[in-house]
Amino acid sequence: MAKAQQHAISPTRSEDYPEWYQQVIKAAELAETSPVRGCMVIKPWGYAIWENIQAILDADFKRTGHRNAYFPIFIPKSFLEKEAEHVDGFAKECAVITHSRLEDDGTGKLVPAGELEEPLIVRPTSETIIGESFSRWVQSYRDLPLKINQWANVVRWEMRTRLFLRTAEFLWQEGHTAHATAAEAEEETLQMLDVYVRFVEDYLAMPVVFGKKTEDEKFPGAVETYTIEAMMQDRKALQAGTSHFLGQNFAKGSDIKYLSADSTEAYAWTTSWGVSTRLIGGMVMAHSDDDGLVCPPRIAPAHVAIIPIIPKPNMAESVNAYCQKLADDLSQQTYLGQPVRVELDTRDMRGGEKAWGWIKRGIPIRVEVGPRDLEKNAVFVGRRDRGPKEKYGEDRDAFVQGIVATLEDIQQSLFNRAKSFRDDHTQIVESREAFYTAFQQDDAGFVIAHCNMNDALADQLQRDLKVTARCIPLSENDTPGNCIFSGQPAEKKIVFARSY
Repeated sequence: MAKAQQHAISPTRSEDYPEWYQQVIKAAELAETSPVRGCMVIKPWGYAIWENIQAILDADFKRTGHRNAYFPIFIPKSFLEKEAEHVDGFAKECAVITHSRLEDDGTGKLVPAGELEEPLIVRPTSETIIGESFSRWVQSYRDLPLKINQWANVVRWEMRTRLFLRTAEFLWQEGHTAHATAAEAEEETLQMLDVYVRFVEDYLAMPVVFGKKTEDEKFPGAVETYTIEAMMQDRKALQAGTSHFLGQNFAKGSDIKYLSADSTEAYAWTTSWGVSTRLIGGMVMAHSDDDGLVCPPRIAPAHVAIIPIIPKPNMAESVNAYCQKLADDLSQQTYLGQPVRVELDTRDMRGGEKAWGWIKRGIPIRVEVGPRDLEKNAVFVGRRDRGPKEKYGEDRDAFVQGIVATLEDIQQSLFNRAKSFRDDHTQIVESREAFYTAFQQDDAGFVIAHCNMNDALADQLQRDLKVTARCIPLSENDTPGNCIFSGQPAEKKIVFARSY
């Protein structure tokens, strides 16, 4: 009988996908749970990924005319009440501050004291507090458009949490803009959706379906919500980013008005849009395998790990010198406008143990160098988009000169693999029966159908199948048909899936 293949991560994806996900994060040292219920500590390797996400997106935001600012983490309760649908949407997730200090009760215990006249909400999102500033900053049409972005943390009091995907506190960016016309605001909303699409596909190597949310799924208080949806390896959908056209709803609530060129007073048209550390969770679930994290090169904290293999102590000096020169030469190569990032692993550990450590952390390329490689002026290379045993020898100088091409090949390989997986698990159905049959399977994937969605149908699908409408795709969705549930004419198709 053949011996079962051993993997670094236990359980495997097929055995217990949710626990596999947690173990990948642990093995890669991305994050850990916090003593504060529902919160997480992001460890240096995980935070380095977030810093790369920040740097790339921040450049895109500035390229599209946005400037960074920072607003208070506390929001007066009355601010949320200015937009009724908004407060209803977030009321159950709000962390509320009611007192200003702690006092000793005489027994050594601290108790809240100094009750506030008005409770403060720890921001779940910042439309209302930023709207208050916008109402003062916008006076004339000359002040528009106003384009602001904030890098911040938010709190949503989640009951069931999972690292990166859903935590009580998480990091994100939130863009907020104000415009003179509805057309300008809608253009902004779609422009930022496109920024997200390009970033997630080009850097995280995650193919997405992008489109408009149905009425039951849109952001509380928005006129339209647009989304990008990615398929994870358990074939569930992950909402990876959203962009909202808010119309004049929040402008009226926050009194954001301006004087037009013809001296007429009007309310501004506003937008908001954001992505969060959830992107890291999506990256983990889209690419990783049963040996650990797989990190696309364009977003990886480091690109190459060099592992000296020293069988005898007297060989250490020559092998380490060779590896140091290799690291220096690799760092001279430019990838995406920056030096190739190299980790030289000189820890006093066995070479195999080091290699598995880097495999579990998702390093795109690992290089093993021993005495024989010095003799041949060679390196022994492993790529993270291939199995751990699929290593190959290569001329040292050729490897250095080709490092950028190799990194890009890995990047494209991961995207192609994820796209093929998504396409293979996406189906179009043309009847209610076929729809229900598809979702009898836990791993149904994406199901596309003509549909006229309404609240009652949304509730029924959630109750019967735990399925939601993910989006109405913006591309290739112009062929009318009949709703598979009502039989009535339906202009658009909708993507359905189980989701996170």
